[in-house]
Amino acid sequence: MTKGHRITVEQGTDHVRVVHDGQVVAESRRPLLLRETGYPVRYYLPPEDVRTDLLTPSATITHCPFKGTAAYWSLPGAQDAVWAYREPKPEVAAVKDHFCFYDAEVTGRE
Repeated sequence: MTKGHRITVEQGTDHVRVVHDGQVVAESRRPLLLRETGYPVRYYLPPEDVRTDLLTPSATITHCPFKGTAAYWSLPGAQDAVWAYREPKPEVAAVKDHFCFYDAEVTGRE
């Protein structure tokens, strides 16, 4: 990591819900919280807590020098709304195959 740049991943207990067009797409009480310098906290949800049947794989791929290469999925009417790291860098290995949504709502904290 570059000087001054930090990433941490910790197990959370917040209640996280993702709703798209009135439909619950994901709901979890066991998100991983990824904190990265300069960015808001991101909630990475286990695949078992995500309605993957509603996701359509996208051709979009991005690369982060700190986290690795991300693959994207779309929801109806929301292109590239979801991403995951299939082979993350060792520093963030815990988020492997967990889904992160641009619009995740934290509805409660334990």
